[in-house]
Amino acid sequence: MRQEIVAQIQGSSTEGRLPCASAFKIARRLELSPQQVREVADELGVKISRCQLGLFGYGSDKGKSLEPVQEVGGELQARIKDRVVEDGLPCATAWDIAHELTMKRIDVANAAESLGVRITQCQLGCFD
Repeated sequence: MRQEIVAQIQGSSTEGRLPCASAFKIARRLELSPQQVREVADELGVKISRCQLGLFGYGSDKGKSLEPVQEVGGELQARIKDRVVEDGLPCATAWDIAHELTMKRIDVANAAESLGVRITQCQLGCFD
C-alpha cells in the first residue's frame, strides 16, 4: 500500500508540492484519511500547497490567497459564528458550510477572515 501512496503522490506533485485537492483525491482513491496522505508526503519531502481555503501554499509573502470581503451575508455570518469552537472554525466545518450554502470553499474562508475568525484543524494536519 505504501508504494501505491508514494506513486500517487509522486504522480500528482510538481516541484516538490502536492496541491491540497490532489491530496484529498489520493485519499479518496486509496481509501485513506487525508492526514495519512500528508504524512507520507512529509516523509518524501513533498509539501502540501494550494490550500482549498486559501490559507497556504500560494507563493505570496504570507502564502495566503484570501481576500476579505466588505460585508458578510447574514446566513453565512450566522453559520460561521455558530460553529466556531475554541479558537476558530475547523477546516471541515468550513467545507460543510460551503456545501450547505452552495458556495466555494474559499468564499467561506474569505468571510471568516473578514469576521476575524481563524480557520483551524486542517484536515490534512498541516497546521494547528
